[in-house]
Amino acid sequence: MASQRRRQTQHQQPRFLIPVVSVIFAALLFLLALLSFLAPPPMSDNRLRRPAWLNDDIEVKRNVITDEVFRVPIVGRSTGHDLWGSKLSKFFYGCSNASNKFAQAEVITQPNRYLMIATSGGLNQQRTGITDAVVAARILNATLIVPKLDSNSFWKDASNFTEIFDVDWFISFLSKDIKIIKQLPIKGGKIVAPYTMRVPRKCTERCYQTRVLPVLLKKHAVQLTKFDYRLANKLRTDLQKLRCRVNYHALKFTDPILEMGKKLVQRMRMKNRHFIALHLRFEPDMLAFSGCYYGGGEKEKKELGAIRKRWKTLHTSNPDKERRHGKCPLTPEEVGLMLRALGFGSDVHLYVASGEVYGGEETLAPLKALFPNFHSKETIASKEELAPFSAFSSRMAALDFIVCDESDVFVTNNNGNMARMLAGRRRYFGHKRTIRPNAKKLYSLFMNRTDMTWEAFASKVHTFQRGFMGEPKEIRPGRGEFHENPSTCICEYPEAKVLDSGSQGVVFLKGKRNDTGEEIGESTDHFLDEEPDWPDLDYVENHNGLGEKGMTYKNDTDYDMFLKFEEPELEEMLSD
Repeated sequence: MASQRRRQTQHQQPRFLIPVVSVIFAALLFLLALLSFLAPPPMSDNRLRRPAWLNDDIEVKRNVITDEVFRVPIVGRSTGHDLWGSKLSKFFYGCSNASNKFAQAEVITQPNRYLMIATSGGLNQQRTGITDAVVAARILNATLIVPKLDSNSFWKDASNFTEIFDVDWFISFLSKDIKIIKQLPIKGGKIVAPYTMRVPRKCTERCYQTRVLPVLLKKHAVQLTKFDYRLANKLRTDLQKLRCRVNYHALKFTDPILEMGKKLVQRMRMKNRHFIALHLRFEPDMLAFSGCYYGGGEKEKKELGAIRKRWKTLHTSNPDKERRHGKCPLTPEEVGLMLRALGFGSDVHLYVASGEVYGGEETLAPLKALFPNFHSKETIASKEELAPFSAFSSRMAALDFIVCDESDVFVTNNNGNMARMLAGRRRYFGHKRTIRPNAKKLYSLFMNRTDMTWEAFASKVHTFQRGFMGEPKEIRPGRGEFHENPSTCICEYPEAKVLDSGSQGVVFLKGKRNDTGEEIGESTDHFLDEEPDWPDLDYVENHNGLGEKGMTYKNDTDYDMFLKFEEPELEEMLSD
């Protein structure tokens, strides 16, 4: 009997456990189903992932030495100086009036001397050519024909001078400096045919007098081709001031361009009291030419490498070397991090002037995450409003130029013609805040940013950007292109004293620079720009070469043999 009861008990135990186990398994299945329902769908490899640093207080990478983390703040930080402008700008002003010794055009212009120029490149490269053409005509005591714009370059814009610039204003404003006419005169029932030639890059005043003047006296009309940077960077004061009168006063956009540009500026002002304008050059062609690498793996190397092969004269690139030397444009993400480190918060409105960005929206995503108030002319104007301009690259570039010029802060990730032109213009008109990245110093900082705290990173950005913030006199007079640093045309008010900027540590003159460009008082400047002091590459006279008495000029090849090889498309594509 006892053994029978034990057998019955053993048979009953499994029957009792089955419901218990079933309940447990059912609960587990329910829990798994719930988790699968709540979990997000798996992310495709091609989907843009939100960088971890975009989440405030989220750890990106822990420094194994200090056990600290790199976190990017959302809000701007107090930096101890005015982000939106220089407190010292009130002591300086643009001055480009001619001196009493500068004879008027009617006195110096010689009959039967006509100078024509054919510009090259995009809008801002052509602007440098137009400016220098006026000075070249003055050197030659010649009448200038309204410049011909480049319609065959990389930019493929058929606009003529009168469709971009106010030609009547151009002629009248400069009437005391040089004589300008719209076309060559008609003699004997025919238009005078110009003789075509080219001068070397950085041709000096003597260079024009020895190379061009003899031809002009013989042929009476000369056209200088591919006229970009064909005039020396350093000239006597009155000629430099003439450059400023042309660039900053005589070259005025047409009314339709000005009106649309002002609308864009007003719309940015309606969004916020202050705004930043960013000129972003990150096109595939530019990146390919630069030889830089931005971490896109084999896909990037293959795509940019194929584009780079178009220029046979380019040497094999060394991406690390180019970055170390500061020759690579900053990425959109790097620009955003630099601005945040300088103190600009996520509430700032950003106007971006750019062409096609390599990588598209994926490349722009980090910048947009840092500055979600992201605008362009296409987002703040309708297609109908932009229709008169959209088919013309130079007119669209002119609209961006106006907005960038009127912005409270102008930032660039490159050192192209538009960036240099605007930097000089903003210095001339009140030293408006202009931020140029110190790419050489920032490179290593960006590469190692996750091995430090955000506070350490931001502190180093402030240190490296001293001398690159658009403060008065942060660049030595004569350094760089004159269009970027028009020091001859920057004067000081009499009340200027020895001052410490506080933010940039720049010490200024005790006196002033007068309207003729002469400095009064003892200079105590401490220039902080850390760019290398490149040797002067202006044309050096060869007194046994071209231009000597008796030298004949038969055609353009007489000059081309003395020039370095130039690749027009390459230069034009990179120009703006």
